[in-house]
Amino acid sequence: MSTKNNDTLFMQQAMDLALKAKGNTSPNPMVGAVIVKNGKVVSSGYHRRCGGDHAEVIALKKAKGKAKGATLYVTLEPCNHWGNTPPCVDKVIESGIKEVVIAIKDPNPLTNGKSINKLRSSKVNVRVGVLAQEAKVINEAFIKHVKCGMPFVVAKCAQTLDGKIAASSGHSKWITSSKTREYTHKLRDEFDAILVGSNTVLKDDPSLNGSKKNKKIKKIVLDSKLNISQKASLFKGVKPNDCIIATTKRASKDKLKLFISNGVDVIVCPDTQGRVDMKWLFKELAKRKILSILIEGGAKVIGSALKAKLVDKMHVFIAPKILGDDNALSSIVGLNVLNVNKAVELEKVNIKIINKEIMVEGYVLRNS
Repeated sequence: MSTKNNDTLFMQQAMDLALKAKGNTSPNPMVGAVIVKNGKVVSSGYHRRCGGDHAEVIALKKAKGKAKGATLYVTLEPCNHWGNTPPCVDKVIESGIKEVVIAIKDPNPLTNGKSINKLRSSKVNVRVGVLAQEAKVINEAFIKHVKCGMPFVVAKCAQTLDGKIAASSGHSKWITSSKTREYTHKLRDEFDAILVGSNTVLKDDPSLNGSKKNKKIKKIVLDSKLNISQKASLFKGVKPNDCIIATTKRASKDKLKLFISNGVDVIVCPDTQGRVDMKWLFKELAKRKILSILIEGGAKVIGSALKAKLVDKMHVFIAPKILGDDNALSSIVGLNVLNVNKAVELEKVNIKIINKEIMVEGYVLRNS
C-alpha cells in the first residue's frame, strides 16, 4: 500500500474518532489522533469534552513507550499554548514521535503554524494537508468562530412540497412524520444553541430540548417586545440562565426586571425596523462562546437571517404533501426577491430520504 493510501486510511480513522464527540467539545474543536508504527495502529484517542485531555495526549498515554519512532496522525495541528491543559506539541516531542501527519493547521493565532515549526525544529518530520477539506467540515463552527468572531448558523424548516409549514387555519401538526421529527430532535444535540422567534413560542410552546439529557443546549428567543411568558415550556427542567431572551428597548421595563430577577439571561439588543438586530446579537453570542446555532423558526426569523447573510447552511425537510392554498404560511418569508436569478442559492447539496420524506442539506452560496 502506498504512503498516500496509508495516510488517507489512518487520517480517516482519526477523523472518525473525532466525530464521536460531535456536539460535546465546544468551544473546543473536535480532534482525533492515531499513532502508527510499522504500518499498524499502536493507539488512538479523541478529545471528548472541553477541559479534558486532548486527542494526542490520550493516544500518547495509551501508547506509552511504543510512541518512540512512530507516526502520529492528527486531524488538527497540536496546540502550542496553555489552556485548560498544557501544550500538546511538547508532549508529542517528548514522546519520541518521529513524524506527525496533520490534516489542517489550527486557525487559532495562538497556535497557527507555531506547533508545526516547533516540531520541525525538534527534528520531527511534519506533513500537512491529508483530508484537509474533510477536516475543515467537521470543525466548520470552530473555524468560523476563530476567523470571523461569529457562530456557525444552520436554519431548519419542515415544509410541504409547495413550500408551506401550516394551513391557512394555522394548523401545522404534523407536516413531517415521527421518524423525521426524531431525526431533527437528535440534530439539536450537535449545536450549542437553538433559536426561535417569539411567535413560535407563543403559538407552538416548544420545549426546545435535545435528545441527550446530559447535553446542555442554550435556548434563544427573539422577542423584541418581551411578549413570552416565563411559564413557557422552554423554561421547564433547565436552569433559567440556559435560556437567552434577546429583546430591545421596546420591552416592558417591569417585565424585563422580572425575567432578570428570576435568573433568565436577557440581552437588550439594538433594533432594526423594530426587530432585534440579529447580526449584533450573533456577535454577542459568539463572545459568550456560542459557536453554533440552529434556527428552528419561524418563517420570518429564517427569512431575516438569510437576508442579513447570517445563515451558513440549510436543512429543509420536505413532506410529500400539497396544501395548495395561497393563504397558507410559507416556510421562509421576508426576502422579497424580485428576480429569480438573485434568489438565495444552495451549494454542496446533499439529499437524503428519511422514511418517505426528503431532506435537502446545503450551504448558502455567498455571491459577495
